[in-house]
Amino acid sequence: MANLQHNDRKRRNESRTSSTINATRNRLISNTASSTSTNFTKWSTSRKLVGITQDYLCSPSANIYNIEFTRFKIRDLDTEQILFEIEKPEDNNQENVGQTHPNYNHHHQNIQQQQRQQSEGRYVRYRFSAEFLKLRHVGATVEFAVGSRPIHKFRMIERHFFKDRMLKCFDFEFGFCIPNSRNNCEHIYEFPQLSQALMDEMINNPYETRSDSFYFVDDKLVMHNKADYAYDG
Repeated sequence: MANLQHNDRKRRNESRTSSTINATRNRLISNTASSTSTNFTKWSTSRKLVGITQDYLCSPSANIYNIEFTRFKIRDLDTEQILFEIEKPEDNNQENVGQTHPNYNHHHQNIQQQQRQQSEGRYVRYRFSAEFLKLRHVGATVEFAVGSRPIHKFRMIERHFFKDRMLKCFDFEFGFCIPNSRNNCEHIYEFPQLSQALMDEMINNPYETRSDSFYFVDDKLVMHNKADYAYDG
């Protein structure tokens, strides 16, 4: 009889433990879902994400400031060599033209193609050579136009992952932008030193290196862009 009572108590305890585990799991799923919903607004929340996002955390309509990126250039600060440059043409019927140094063999689908193919131009695919992984200091110059509203505390947080491993998180501030203005700035990327084993794995797994770029105005998410990268060019 004592053994039967003991076994019954054991089953009840196991049932309560299982219920607790399931409840905890459900809370985690719920919290993760809420953090990646359209209510995602705070820049501090972006730092708590544990991996690359599976979807966009805001819609294109969140860009009420009409921020439009028109030119992008990256250069190796150690050699002053321009690695890549692309500019959106004034005539919307023309395609973007990008130029790059042949050593880095960069492939970039233009904005118009991406708008037709990938979620309204918010996704970009890059293809570099393996030499790109050896760079240490890169300057990224961006030019952009804004609409009729003043922009306060314009900020970008960009998170890079290889598979489930975070490589680097960059945090840049653009500052204040007056209405109907064109602006430019250069941000300095200090790339992490990667082991040869990790570089080999990144080369052998094209487009498994991915990034999320979150853009905030007054601490509210207004744009979310994605990119993936290959280093086998």
